[in-house]
Amino acid sequence: MKKLEEYVASIPDFPEPGIIFRDVTSILQDADGLQLAIDSLQKLLEGLDFDVIVGAESRGFIFGMPLAYNLKKPFVLVRKKGKLPRETISEKYDLEYGSAEIEMHRDSIKPGQKVVIVDDLIATGGTIEAAARLVERLGGEIVKIVFVMELAGLKGREKLAKYDVESVIVYEGK
Repeated sequence: MKKLEEYVASIPDFPEPGIIFRDVTSILQDADGLQLAIDSLQKLLEGLDFDVIVGAESRGFIFGMPLAYNLKKPFVLVRKKGKLPRETISEKYDLEYGSAEIEMHRDSIKPGQKVVIVDDLIATGGTIEAAARLVERLGGEIVKIVFVMELAGLKGREKLAKYDVESVIVYEGK
């Protein structure tokens, strides 16, 4: 049986020289790779007591939804500003050049709910740090954050140091 790393296409010098781009779409395009990714994430949640799964737009939806379905948990969307139709709360975060803002519905997390956040990749950690702040503002307790891949050289885990963070694949570089 192949390891999940074997399904990841690594593209050298993209988007700029010296960077190795880790392409998650190569996992999605292979039925065995996709199943292994979901199963691997689900294994990280075994024995964990939680109420709801939160996924960040857009690849957090791809990996979070099957987990929510398999584990019979509700799924909550974190989206870019302006994409959700009901009353929202929002959180800004810094990008390499500029800033961005994400939102979730104000009624999506109930006070005291135990929350797992799912995304495809942790790089600098800014998006998931902002998502965690949204969950906590609504009274949720983050019990775990899981990723398919981690680029350890970008030190995103440091921004999430107060949380239980696990990644299926860890790449030491950027």
